[in-house]
Amino acid sequence: MTDPAARVSDRSSRRDRWNSEVRAAFERTSGSAPAILQLVVAVTVAYAICHFLLGHQYPIVAVTVTLSSLGLVLDARPRRVIEMAAAMTVGILLSEVILLLFGQGLWQFSLTVLAALVVTRILSPVPGLPIFAAVQASLVSLMQIPPGGPFTRTGDAIVGGLVALAATALIPRDPRRAARREALKFFSAFSAILSQLVTVLRLGDRETAELVLSQARGTQDLIERWRSSLDSAVAISRISPFLRRHGRELAELQTMQVNMDHAARNLRVISRRLSVIPDSRPRQQLAEIMAGLQSATSMLAQSIDRPELRPLVRQSLVLVAITLDPRVLAPGEAFSEQALVVSLRPLVLDLLAASGMPLDEARRTLPDITT
Repeated sequence: MTDPAARVSDRSSRRDRWNSEVRAAFERTSGSAPAILQLVVAVTVAYAICHFLLGHQYPIVAVTVTLSSLGLVLDARPRRVIEMAAAMTVGILLSEVILLLFGQGLWQFSLTVLAALVVTRILSPVPGLPIFAAVQASLVSLMQIPPGGPFTRTGDAIVGGLVALAATALIPRDPRRAARREALKFFSAFSAILSQLVTVLRLGDRETAELVLSQARGTQDLIERWRSSLDSAVAISRISPFLRRHGRELAELQTMQVNMDHAARNLRVISRRLSVIPDSRPRQQLAEIMAGLQSATSMLAQSIDRPELRPLVRQSLVLVAITLDPRVLAPGEAFSEQALVVSLRPLVLDLLAASGMPLDEARRTLPDITT
């Protein structure tokens, strides 16, 4: 017989999994709500233009091109929309040319797919675009020529692409929110690594340092997602009258992202040094310095929503920077010990630059160790 306690535990586990899946579904759907609204409005406008203004009875192509060009992805930057719409329009145009010259049939269908794949692959390095072009070309090849003539659907595709581009500018998905979300995910991971390094330095635990190094390597994906969302936000802000005023804010966040990318790389260097350093002993001074960096980094994350905090971040980091002299922190120590202190200096420079301090000014905050 099954243990009653085990059955209760199993039911509780299933309930927790169910609740987790429901929360994930809700968060996924609510996060896509702006994109869904944008898609519905855009596809309705594209259909209305082609059906009511141009007199096309079934503007299926306009609908599919609009939907595919925008999609539900976070990266709805204008260039991506244009590339997608252009690829599908080329596929449709090739299909209509083949229909006009050779009619419909099995070999004509094969020729259409071949032409769409080859031509769009020549025109674009993005591997997914030829597939979208071939799908649209296939649909056009298999459908009857509409009453408006052989190139009616090419016109619908152009309308769909233009409507998708207009929707990107006039009904933006507030890409700043996506960029903020990705930034906070990165900062959460970065701060957690700093916190663990504080523990490593206080206890002299090399095994934990190896674990931290593994986690630090995992930050690259987070920084890339932050970069992609920011690039999308900047691109959309350039054509959207509603987001153009945020151009300076986004430029500052791009500066922050670039320098935090460098900071993450330097954090991996520090983690690696701690994992191989021969002497496993507490280093209280360095632990306090790392704790100061963690505190400043947490404030830097808050400054995404509250830029007025950045002067305080810079002040906190300068107080750390002026102490980073290996001759003071590790007098008479082995080279590996002094190298550990030196490896903290680029990290502080990157954090100062991320907070908005010019790099030349940030360098002047560090003690001169060349003499």
